[in-house]
Amino acid sequence: MIPTSHYLFLSLALFIIGVIGVLTRRNVIIILMSIELILNAVNINLVAFSRHLGQVDGQIFAIFVITDAAAEAAVGLGIIIAFFRNRETVLADEMDILKW
Repeated sequence: MIPTSHYLFLSLALFIIGVIGVLTRRNVIIILMSIELILNAVNINLVAFSRHLGQVDGQIFAIFVITDAAAEAAVGLGIIIAFFRNRETVLADEMDILKW
C-alpha cells in the first residue's frame, strides 16, 4: 500500500510545474495546459485524502473539478481559436483585443 505522503509529493511536483508554466510562458495554450496540471494536482490531493480518511466526499468533489476543467478547456480553446483567427498569434502579450 502506497502511503499518502507519496501522493502529496506527486501533487506538489505537479502543482509546482503548473505554477512555473503559468508564470513563465507566453503561449496561451501552454498556460492553459499548466492550469490543467494545477487542477490535476488538486484532484490527486482530494482523492488521496479521501482514501486516507475512508470517505468518498473528496472523490465526488474531484469529479466536479474534472468537469469544470473540461468546460474551462473548451471555453478557453474556443476563445483562443477566435483570437487566432483575428490576430494570427497565440501569445499572451498580444491579447489586448479583449480589453475595452
